[in-house]
Amino acid sequence: MKKKTNSYRENLKSRSKDARIVRRIVAVIILLLLGTFITVGYYGYDYVSSALAPVDEENHEAIEIEVPLGSSVSDIATILEENEIIQDARIFRFYVKFKNYSDFQAGDYTFTKAFTLEEIIQSLQSGRIIAEPVYTITIPEGKNIEEMAEIYADKLPFTEEEFIKTVNDDSYIEELMEKYSILLGEEILDDEIHTPLEGYLFAATYNFYEESPPVETVVENMLDKSLAVLSEYIDDIYARDFTVHETFTFASLLEMEAKTEEQRQTIAGVFYNRLADGMRLQTDPTVLYALGEHKDRVLYEDLEVDSPYNTYRIPALPIGPIANFGESSLQAVLEPTESDYMYFLHDSEGNIHYAETLEEHEALKKEYID
Repeated sequence: MKKKTNSYRENLKSRSKDARIVRRIVAVIILLLLGTFITVGYYGYDYVSSALAPVDEENHEAIEIEVPLGSSVSDIATILEENEIIQDARIFRFYVKFKNYSDFQAGDYTFTKAFTLEEIIQSLQSGRIIAEPVYTITIPEGKNIEEMAEIYADKLPFTEEEFIKTVNDDSYIEELMEKYSILLGEEILDDEIHTPLEGYLFAATYNFYEESPPVETVVENMLDKSLAVLSEYIDDIYARDFTVHETFTFASLLEMEAKTEEQRQTIAGVFYNRLADGMRLQTDPTVLYALGEHKDRVLYEDLEVDSPYNTYRIPALPIGPIANFGESSLQAVLEPTESDYMYFLHDSEGNIHYAETLEEHEALKKEYID
């Protein structure tokens, strides 16, 4: 009987001990689950809060998007996320559904990463472009870096010197080369290049949405435009066995020599003919760029300037672009007018006269220039 009692007590103790262990395990599991729920809840709340906030409150760079006709909320959310205007398309869809928003309008919009969801939604409902530029600045074709610096410094709160210093900063240029690797090649680092980005800052009208946009924003907006234009022609450039640098250099010469699309295409054909025959291009704008000054008339003594830009001395394209250019000049490089012309000249009224032989060219010079 005593043995049974002892056995019973031992079993009771054992079960009690097991129960305590089970309770501890359950308590630990509950604490772990509670901790997990709290952690998940915290990070979930933090993620949703972040997704509802602007992508970057300090970034006022314009982002243009198109909302096609018939776009659903899901389509619009995807477009916004792909363009980094919102953080998460799913959160946007849930937010719109929760707030019962509807009647979004198709059209072209300009947003920035600083926009809130409410600002984006209000714009989509009204079909209005909320973002109004603080500055709108047009950079014409045929401008070099120094001339652009003057234009920007007249409108924006930085100096010409600050612009020039930034576009010549070696470390910044290397960053840009990595970011715009298709556009900017190793050629721009040549020691004899006057300034690395010459010819790469596209002629266009630019909008700025900040009160004090830094030089870097200005430069990268222009490079974005250059890259967008280049992407349409890159296959044609490679088909001609040209580099981007050679193409932009060629286009800059056409921009400075011609005023109309027809003139650019014809002069492009002349340049191709001369290059094929190993002749010098002998274009005056390259001399002026080599001299670093503007003149109404290039003198014979100017033609002797020792520079890899001076096409009176080198039987090739200059070492780099001499100015920016418009899209028609780029097209002319890739679609020149074929002819037997080897020479051309400008008369005092801006007309261009072409010749196949040196004798014809000399006769035209006597008639229109001498």
